[in-house]
Amino acid sequence: MLLRVENLRASLVGSEKLILKGVNLEMGFGEVHVLMGPNGSGKSTLANVIVGNPKFKVVSGDILFEGESILNAKPHERVAKGIFMTFQSPVEVDGVRLKQLLLTSYRKIHGDDSSFYQLEREMKRLAEELGLRPEFFDRFVNVGFSGGEKKKSEILQASFLKPKLLILDEIDSGLDVDALKLVLKMVNALREQGTSLLIITHYTRILEHLDVNKVHVYLDGKIVASGDKWLAYEVEKSGYALVGER
Repeated sequence: MLLRVENLRASLVGSEKLILKGVNLEMGFGEVHVLMGPNGSGKSTLANVIVGNPKFKVVSGDILFEGESILNAKPHERVAKGIFMTFQSPVEVDGVRLKQLLLTSYRKIHGDDSSFYQLEREMKRLAEELGLRPEFFDRFVNVGFSGGEKKKSEILQASFLKPKLLILDEIDSGLDVDALKLVLKMVNALREQGTSLLIITHYTRILEHLDVNKVHVYLDGKIVASGDKWLAYEVEKSGYALVGER
């Protein structure tokens, strides 16, 4: 088992109000899981708690990654273990060039086995697949990027770093049809290389491009229903509440 979330309860630091109210989730190696739920239900909070965002505190429960609890691991330690997350609204990192971020991160995670030439060639290949020019790597991370460029940059980073678990938080929002196809092509390539995917989305259109192992319906801080991809279409037809009550 790659990821096991056990009866997880969490809140914002400084608040007693629970956002996660007993989440249970299991993901195997190479699996694709889709998490759907209304705005404000806690989907992004779950993702942030898994990656160790210090804005949140775990009240009870556990997160196991490859059989080991990571509750006490810092965010960069979780990244080093193979967890990567893309964000709905990626932050700007002024003064840090994308190439610098990628090369430094790769060395920290994977060591020094690959030469600078090999890594640079791989970066250029990925950029070309996403329709990005080579000079894109010389720009400061997300500074002046359009919404589409930010999403492409996020998936480029994930494709370059090759995590064991990739959490995609609404990667499909803000992308036109052509850009979405390019991004999901790279997501599929990652899966073929063995990366597990936890995808947070509101839309069933992502299912047209990905083979999915499980779809989970998330309401009021926990998973209330799980099934195959047809569950997503049932949500689209009947709404979250009716599916959660079944």
